[in-house]
Amino acid sequence: MTDEEFKDEKIKLTPKTGFNLVAIDYFTDSDEQLYLVEHFDMYQDALNAKKDKKNPEEYFVLYMGTGGEFFCR
Repeated sequence: MTDEEFKDEKIKLTPKTGFNLVAIDYFTDSDEQLYLVEHFDMYQDALNAKKDKKNPEEYFVLYMGTGGEFFCR
């Protein structure tokens, strides 16, 4: 997957409100490796869910900033 494809997938999975916990599926086709795990209303809840995963570095919290920019933590 190219950096541009990865960026496009993250943008597709970024919610207008709240926070999405997203994971990487290394065994699927390269054009849809990211998938939604769970949506949260609170950032801290999304971070806690990420920390509870076996491999937290394979998960991202996606959200939209107040200026419409996309964030990934």
